Amino acid sequence: MAVASCTAVWTPFLILAAGLILVFGGFRARAFIVCVGLTLGLLDGVSSKSLKKIVSRPRPNDVRADVRMVDVAKGSPRLLALGKPLKIKMARPSEKPVAGKSFPSSHVMNNFAAAVLAMVFFRKRGWLVFLPAALVAYSRVYVGAHYPSDVLVSIFLAIGQALLLFSLFSLAWKKLAPRWFPKTFAEHPTLLA
Repeated sequence: MAVASCTAVWTPFLILAAGLILVFGGFRARAFIVCVGLTLGLLDGVSSKSLKKIVSRPRPNDVRADVRMVDVAKGSPRLLALGKPLKIKMARPSEKPVAGKSFPSSHVMNNFAAAVLAMVFFRKRGWLVFLPAALVAYSRVYVGAHYPSDVLVSIFLAIGQALLLFSLFSLAWKKLAPRWFPKTFAEHPTLLA
């Protein structure tokens, strides 16, 4: 669960996969990567960070002593730490006020937003992306970083925001692509074409 929850372990693979799709993929695959990149940037920059400041809910390990924290060992790059034993310790709540970063879960929102877009772009196989997204969601509770309610609400926020942003991207494509990319638009009048 610590590996599933550690973004730094997966980032090199995800960047490599995105690069390969951009170079060797067709229009739909490239449009998917661009939409995912824009969605994750907007979710992380606007929704997650703004909501974290507004709600300011402390993480479970910041306020409760009975929370077990599980993490991948330190290493640089983090991928090299996979061969080392996991770091497992009990939380030590802070006596000072803690800035809340528990709600929403950025990990969960990013993974579920990508899963929604995968399902929109690649209907038959796209739903498979919900499996690792669900694993990440469960792992965030397992490693002591979030409450179950943080994860559950983050899933619904991500689904709604991903669908809204995809609608805006589709509208932008229909309005702007005929002027900016007329040849590509003639071949692909929608992002799903």
